[in-house]
Amino acid sequence: MKNTLWLWILLIVVIAAVLGYLATFLIKRKNLERLEELETRKIDLFDLPILEEIDSVKKMHLVGQSQNTFREWNQKWVDISTISFAELESLIFEIENLNETFRFFKVKDACEEASKTLANMEKEVEEIRLGLKELAESEERNSEVVQEALDAYNEISQSVAEDPEIYGVAYKELEKQIQGIEREFTQFKALNTAGDPMEARTVLEEAENKTYEIKEVIEQVPPLFETLDKVFPKQLKEIKSGYETLKKDHYVFENDTILANIEKLESRIHSTLMNLEKLEVENVAKLNKEMAKDIDSLYDLMEREIKARQYVNDHKAQLTNFLRHAESNNESLMVELDHVSQSYVLNDNEIGKARGFQAQMEEIHKELEVTEIALEEKKAIFSQIAAFYKESLAQLKDIEAEQLNIDQSIKGFIPRERKALESIDDYELELRMLKRYIEKQRLPGIPNNYLEFFFVTTERIEELSRELNKIRIDMNHIDFLVQSCQEDITSLKDKTENLIDSAALTEQMIQYANRFRFSHPEIKNAIDKSMSLFAREYDYEEAFNVISEAVERIEAGVTERIRKYYLNNKDNMI
Repeated sequence: MKNTLWLWILLIVVIAAVLGYLATFLIKRKNLERLEELETRKIDLFDLPILEEIDSVKKMHLVGQSQNTFREWNQKWVDISTISFAELESLIFEIENLNETFRFFKVKDACEEASKTLANMEKEVEEIRLGLKELAESEERNSEVVQEALDAYNEISQSVAEDPEIYGVAYKELEKQIQGIEREFTQFKALNTAGDPMEARTVLEEAENKTYEIKEVIEQVPPLFETLDKVFPKQLKEIKSGYETLKKDHYVFENDTILANIEKLESRIHSTLMNLEKLEVENVAKLNKEMAKDIDSLYDLMEREIKARQYVNDHKAQLTNFLRHAESNNESLMVELDHVSQSYVLNDNEIGKARGFQAQMEEIHKELEVTEIALEEKKAIFSQIAAFYKESLAQLKDIEAEQLNIDQSIKGFIPRERKALESIDDYELELRMLKRYIEKQRLPGIPNNYLEFFFVTTERIEELSRELNKIRIDMNHIDFLVQSCQEDITSLKDKTENLIDSAALTEQMIQYANRFRFSHPEIKNAIDKSMSLFAREYDYEEAFNVISEAVERIEAGVTERIRKYYLNNKDNMI
């Protein structure tokens, strides 16, 4: 029994030893893998081309703040590659020893510390590389800016030196400022070489600003100078020559200040050249624009007189003939109005208008004589005469149109009178026919309202006849009476038809109602009332309404049926 127990104990010890050995082996192997990972990361870190990148930036010969920044990144790399690297190597060596002596808990802590140290080194190296990259790119950009400024300077310097004539009075000042910029670039190079980057940068910025400023000025100067030196003087010379020619040709200018304005412009050109000499290009551009506008005004003034003279020559005969024609028409119109006014009333002040036309034409005639004298004496201002011609022609055109309207209006009096006379005969015939038409119906009587309207219409026609028999006829009133008579006749026809239709329909409705006379007492009462209205009061429309309403209550629709039958057979029944 004891032997068996010891065997079990021995077996457990052996198994525990084996398991302990396996655990130790696996932990040690895991730690070795961690060490290999750290070694790999360390090798990858120091295989990065950071030394080449540092050397590349170093060759750029940085100055100022850029140089200081580079030194900081370089020192940081030196610290990492020496101090941090030594610390990492020490930790790795310690991990190897701890792992070999099976102090696994300390191995884990040491591995974590080494990994953290390596991670910090990787992060710092990445920052160094990014910083070096930004520094290189920034320096490259700065170099490009400096080169652009130098190129711009060389361009303007060469441009001014090669063709000084196009800059005129501004050349000396341009040359002076270019030389000043050249001195600043030279000073920049000297300061940079001497190791004073901050002052060098300040001088460079000043040189760059002046370079681009003077470049803009140089681009503006040639056209400004050409305008002042060639264009304006040529134009003023041309204006002066043209003015003298026009004066010899007897042109007269209102408030003539052309020569004085030319002298003022010449003085302004001289003073503006002095401004250009000081490179005040914005002010010169503004002054040039103002002078160009004034010069154009002088051209316009002379051109206006030339065109005005041509207009006067082209329209002189037209105005004279038109005036003569309008005066002749007005004389004929006055004679015609005097004749017409003996027989007709003139409602639109035709005679007053014709006299007004005559007064206008007399004013034109007087002014025309004044202009003729001015033309003969060579004192005429053609623009004023042209304006008078245009205004007079427009007035004569309006006068002619008004004369024509009046002439057509009075010529229409006789046809309108004739038409009114013919209308009276037509209206009287219409009245006689309506009267016979009613008499033919043998009605018991005629309603008073119809008779009143008939007499009103008759009186209107008689009034029209009386008006037409007057010594002087008012055609406006005649036209009104003709229209009123026509409207009355039309209305009387409608009233006549309605009167006859109501009487005939009443008779037919009473005949139809007799069949209900004994069976429906109310029908008998309606018939009696309708007959009374028909035979005594002659109110045929109301008589029809009374009997039709009574019959409709017994036999709906009968009224419309009888009305329809009557209208279809009206011509045969009346």
